[in-house]
Amino acid sequence: MKTYYKSLLLMFLLFSGVSCKKYLNVVPDNTGTLDYAFRNRNEAENYLFTCYATLQQFYDPTANAGFTTSSEIIYPDNLTNHPLMETGFSLIRGTQTSGNVGLNFWDGENGGVAIYRSIRRCNIMLENIDKPIDLSPAEKQRWIAEVKFLKAYYHYYLVRLYGPIPIIKTNLDITASTEAVRVARSPVDSVFSYIVQLLDEAAPNLPAVIDNKAQELGRVTSVIALSVKAEVLATEASPLFNGNPDFSGTKNKNGTPLFSSTYDETKWQKAADAAKVAIDACTAAGLKLYTFSAPAISVPDSLNRVLTIQNAVTEKWDQNPELIWALNGNFPDQGYATPRLTPKSAVNIFSNPSTFAVPISTAELFYTDKGVPLNEDKTFDYNSRYNLQTGDYASRFYVQNGYTTIKEHFDREARFYASIGFDGGIWFGNGKTNINDLYHVEARGNSSLAGPKDLNTLNITGYWPKKLANYLSVYDDGFAPIEFHLPIMRLSGLYLLYAEALNEVNGPTAEAFNYIDKVRARAGLQGVQESWTAYSKDPAKFTTKEGLRAIIHQERRIELCFEGQSGWDLRRWKELQGVLSNPLQGWNIYESEAGNYYHPRTVLIPVFGLKNYLWPIKDNDLIIDNNLVQNPYW
Repeated sequence: MKTYYKSLLLMFLLFSGVSCKKYLNVVPDNTGTLDYAFRNRNEAENYLFTCYATLQQFYDPTANAGFTTSSEIIYPDNLTNHPLMETGFSLIRGTQTSGNVGLNFWDGENGGVAIYRSIRRCNIMLENIDKPIDLSPAEKQRWIAEVKFLKAYYHYYLVRLYGPIPIIKTNLDITASTEAVRVARSPVDSVFSYIVQLLDEAAPNLPAVIDNKAQELGRVTSVIALSVKAEVLATEASPLFNGNPDFSGTKNKNGTPLFSSTYDETKWQKAADAAKVAIDACTAAGLKLYTFSAPAISVPDSLNRVLTIQNAVTEKWDQNPELIWALNGNFPDQGYATPRLTPKSAVNIFSNPSTFAVPISTAELFYTDKGVPLNEDKTFDYNSRYNLQTGDYASRFYVQNGYTTIKEHFDREARFYASIGFDGGIWFGNGKTNINDLYHVEARGNSSLAGPKDLNTLNITGYWPKKLANYLSVYDDGFAPIEFHLPIMRLSGLYLLYAEALNEVNGPTAEAFNYIDKVRARAGLQGVQESWTAYSKDPAKFTTKEGLRAIIHQERRIELCFEGQSGWDLRRWKELQGVLSNPLQGWNIYESEAGNYYHPRTVLIPVFGLKNYLWPIKDNDLIIDNNLVQNPYW
């Protein structure tokens, strides 16, 4: 009983603005006790699932800052109807203020989730785990490990957003003084250390794989814990948190520095070591890079590569050997990622709104088929990339034969065709899998397929995130989506994380190239050294730490595009400000003729300053808890 009240007191004072005395006066006399919640194994298991509950609320990508602020997707802000929660997409328009915090995961407002409440539940679970007398020692050990992982991940989610945060190791006692409740922020290195400590304590007591997938898929494994640890350490080692001079003067009110002003290279070594341990654990558990194989469908190698990359994300979890971790909630927005391919789908805007718009800059991020960037490929006429070109028989599995589009839509790597839907591009699926009868996208103006002009142009750039649609989903006069879980971590991402850490420690090494090239080979590309030597205008780029760093960063942005990862990566690298310093453009979507359509036009001018790397703490929270200090520049 005391634990229940003490944790409520802490969270209520921090996040509600109501005085201690007033709050205690309104607590009902008949509030349920923790004795009931932990009276037996079944009740305790129900409480365990409440600890997981917030984790499952993360399934919505529109509440994920890594998804909405990455510049990968633009969502229009002038629609008559607003079916999506648009707060996250609005952040790059400069809407964030300390008085009205968007995606507020501190308080649980404006699209955010109150993560501290979830940490409170985890603490309650750990404090009462000994009460159920019918709980076996093995289950008890596993549940403790699961809850420690959840505590670690919730703290990690907060530190990525806010930097230094209060560490909540235990819930305060109901008798705690008002001053004790007013917690201060912990130095960011202390927060990361605590997260890693919890993960280290959890991993040995978690199963490596889930055997009973029908009932337990989604629960934490040791492979997940080890992989998350690698990402946590890489985040701590990255420029945003590792000796960042922009934050060096930030201190608590007692003078304690909240950020280290000294760069520490050993943090990258720890990240590299953790990533290798995680990779070895994945291998031992049977994980491997996904390859597409469907006995009922015969496709050429070029399409097979496209489907391999697309299905590495959209394949069912229990059938995807690459998927380390995903959330239980189904990805809810396939219809937003899918162009209107039939007259019936154009009429049914509710199942196929089609409004996730990819800017030209994201489409141009992908390599040519030579495996190097568009502007580096010495065989590609970059300055003429917007010149018109008509699809022919040789490119028929990527671009509709006889359809006029532009030069840069040809001779691109398979990940481009798997990830981006574009005007004239082949759309394998949506009910058609016969290679001689496939849909293609018609994005220009008032096309006969796309329907009325005002419906067609809800996509404001002319590009769609094709990767976020299962090829078997059908959007027509109704919709029949084949559900999938958006990955949090895939093996390919872990490979690239390991290569990144290795490069930061030792510069270019054979081991780093090996793991980058594993990912590139799956996409049908030669290795980094071969591709840059043969085709790049900067053939020695990969020979320096700085050059290979740029290659790895672009490789991660390509491989993990639209998966809610790039926004977090760009933040930890301190590169998001640079990415958002340029206007985001699309095509002249209201024009029907190709010659008029293919003229870039600005659809959004991002607003992103140095302060936006970290979320502000809400002004009212600083008044309630006068031991808190605001993040820099807010």
